[in-house]
Amino acid sequence: MIKQELHVIYGTNYRQMVKDLLAQMQLAAGLDSQMQVAIKPNLVVAKEASQGATTTPAVIEGIIEYLQANGIHNISIMEGSWVGDDTKRAFRVCGYTDIAQKYGVPLYDLKDDDFLVKRVGELELKVCKKPLTSDFLINVPVLKAHCQTQLTCALKNLKGCIPDSEKRRFHQMGLMKPIAYLGKALPPGITIVDAIAGDLTFEEGGNPVRMDRIIAGRDPVLLDAYAAWLLGYSPSDIEYIGIAERIGAGSADLAGAQIIEHNTEHKQASRFQPGNRAKQLARHVIAKEACSACYGSLIHALQRMEDNGTLRLLKQPVCIGQGYQGQAAAGLGIGQCLRQCGSYVPGCPPTAKSIVDFLEKQLR
Repeated sequence: MIKQELHVIYGTNYRQMVKDLLAQMQLAAGLDSQMQVAIKPNLVVAKEASQGATTTPAVIEGIIEYLQANGIHNISIMEGSWVGDDTKRAFRVCGYTDIAQKYGVPLYDLKDDDFLVKRVGELELKVCKKPLTSDFLINVPVLKAHCQTQLTCALKNLKGCIPDSEKRRFHQMGLMKPIAYLGKALPPGITIVDAIAGDLTFEEGGNPVRMDRIIAGRDPVLLDAYAAWLLGYSPSDIEYIGIAERIGAGSADLAGAQIIEHNTEHKQASRFQPGNRAKQLARHVIAKEACSACYGSLIHALQRMEDNGTLRLLKQPVCIGQGYQGQAAAGLGIGQCLRQCGSYVPGCPPTAKSIVDFLEKQLR
């Protein structure tokens, strides 16, 4: 796998999806059986993954099963929850204590870890010792929105690998620059993004939006650029992406990247089940048999339009779903199934950014 590749797999059997994805990427070919492999999920709070804040346990199980099947057994899971929360409680509530017992994999609370000082440019950063000294770091963030940085995914998930005192200092520095520099100080070997049902607006969860996909790549900056598009932003909207690219932590050049999709037949397999926030945003939407992959992009797009103050200006109905295939729907179409519409945004699924651009263009 080259660094400028991104792999996307669709479906609802998350454990098997991860194993299939890593097999397609031939991850084990680059690993040695004696390596210390560290898995870093997102357990920012003690909430189940269904709330949209934390990494789905089945994703971690799939990673461990793949590694162990390929002779790699020196595996650990490590995390440091956000300031004020208890990592050990998060391990229990989120199902990781059970995973540790099932697979014989130790859990490390990074709040108890020592740190080393890493200099990146003019910044000195305190980074927890265990992830820094591991031979191979697997970063497993959740794709979700964030109230301060707009997006949290690959780069920001590394913030769980610094002491609480350093987390406070990151906020004092405005988050953007230190997040970017941390990506240079602690480069993951691979990032596997849980894009199953991340939160719509806030990293603490509560408004999950199902998108039923897992994304993987070597370059965390490229992954964050792609994640931004999926949530309805341009990469330039997320300040730390540009900073990380400028200091050489990775590339945000999506035009030059190869995006490889797997299990494309499963894109339309799962039906979208809107939560309360999604129902509020979807007041303009007429859905017929809409799948999670496409409808999830639409909900994120509608949230971005509400953030922009443009959603209230949308007067035409928005149509989405496989039930419209071959029909000339009376409204604006979302996705390839709506190609009979007079005006539609292509894609299967389209990104939230392409939907935002399309819908806001209709307002002019």
